[in-house]
Amino acid sequence: MNWTDRIRAAQARIAPHIRRTPVMTVSGFGANRPIAFKFEQMQHTGSFKPRGAFNTLLSQEVPAAGLVAASGGNHGAAVAYAAARLGHPARIYVPEMAGPAKIGLIERLGADLQVVPGAYANAFEAARAYEAETGAMQIHAYDAEATVAGQGTLFAEWEEQGLEADTLLVAVGGGGLIGGALGWLAGRRRVVAVEPETSCALHAALTGGMPVDVEVSGVAANALGARRIGEICIGLAQAQGTESVLVPDAAITEAQTALWREMRQLVEPAGATALAALMSGAYVPGPDERVAVLICGGNIAPDPLRG
Repeated sequence: MNWTDRIRAAQARIAPHIRRTPVMTVSGFGANRPIAFKFEQMQHTGSFKPRGAFNTLLSQEVPAAGLVAASGGNHGAAVAYAAARLGHPARIYVPEMAGPAKIGLIERLGADLQVVPGAYANAFEAARAYEAETGAMQIHAYDAEATVAGQGTLFAEWEEQGLEADTLLVAVGGGGLIGGALGWLAGRRRVVAVEPETSCALHAALTGGMPVDVEVSGVAANALGARRIGEICIGLAQAQGTESVLVPDAAITEAQTALWREMRQLVEPAGATALAALMSGAYVPGPDERVAVLICGGNIAPDPLRG
């Protein structure tokens, strides 16, 4: 089955369980052209991640031991939400750097939450050990076909909503989201990968010709801080000649502030990273190029309305 068919099947499978998130085309943000936005931070649990989680759970048999996932926060929340909705037990491992907003969200969703020292890689090691010990089903955050196909439904949905862009700017962590974009669009539109300068696993892989471990840090590391890009993503990115651009933390926080000031959209740093490429000049469109920006996450820390 090719990626188009996988994503179409996933879209039909998860439709009763996800939101069809809004789109809008606006001027501003220092650009000399309209920008098409999709606001996926308005998805259940505040990110695109439930798409992949629901597709995984609905396309496979879940063992009695339930589910296990490692996450920087958003994936864990999505798995916890999907598991609760479908009646499965779930244990979620997150690193301390996930932050209080995302940790609190997972706790409220009722999963068995385990916070471990270190970064995402450390949480993933703990999840692997629990999987081996109990037989629980591991839901990978980004490097699994069902996850990537689920994330691809976002782009199928966007085209159904009338997307007219030549180029899509997409933030990248481990590669599940942009893998879904590349799988669905298959070269019909340009997809540009946007990564923080200090968390750039895809850029390093494209530069070196193969996945390598990278150090991760910075304002978006709890969502985009994968140490190594997924095999599915790098395969699709290399086959399609995907362009990767890097943005500094200052550009990410500037884009985050601009989304609030100009559109009253409160998003986490990862959610503003794609826009940062456009605002900072890391990506410069051609004179008549139509550009779209995906806003992918809204779990800002600290929670501004906590209480």
